[in-house]
Amino acid sequence: MPTEVEQPGVRAPGLYGLAASFDSPEAIVEAAKKVFAAGYRRTEGYSPYAVEGLTEALGFHRTGVPLIVFVGGLVGGIGGYFMLWYANVVSYPWNIGGKPPNSWPAFIPITFEMTVLGASLLALLGMLILNGLPSPYHPMFRAPTFELASQTRFFICIEEADPLFDFETTRRFLQSLDPLAVVEVPW
Repeated sequence: MPTEVEQPGVRAPGLYGLAASFDSPEAIVEAAKKVFAAGYRRTEGYSPYAVEGLTEALGFHRTGVPLIVFVGGLVGGIGGYFMLWYANVVSYPWNIGGKPPNSWPAFIPITFEMTVLGASLLALLGMLILNGLPSPYHPMFRAPTFELASQTRFFICIEEADPLFDFETTRRFLQSLDPLAVVEVPW
């Protein structure tokens, strides 16, 4: 007996979106191209393994992570150099063998390490923030048969937040892609 989520034409309160399931990587890539061509932008693809061309077909765009990593490395490197300069020139200058207190070649290893530390820490924080993590639960976990996404099925979900999302129109569009099933995804 179908659950309330699977009944066509019955819209559940708190809907996350509509998902279509497919049985092959070629089918999901073709469907993703059609979804993108129809103008849907708030979409996501789920598969048991990496499918070549799926991200491009869904219109994946570049993220800000490289810029975040660069800024983290820059801040870490400048901070590391400044820390050494302040400690050796201002705070506690020593006269060691007649060398100047601001001996920049001696500062290179620590500056490099601080650059790597700053870049890696900001990469981690940027990745977590941009991916919306930590998120222990996702609405797709409630979709019927979604457990097969880690085994044999491929899914495309069009979110309700998409500007073009209309329940009936989107359902008919997804059914026109010849999926195995189209299901509602509740929050």
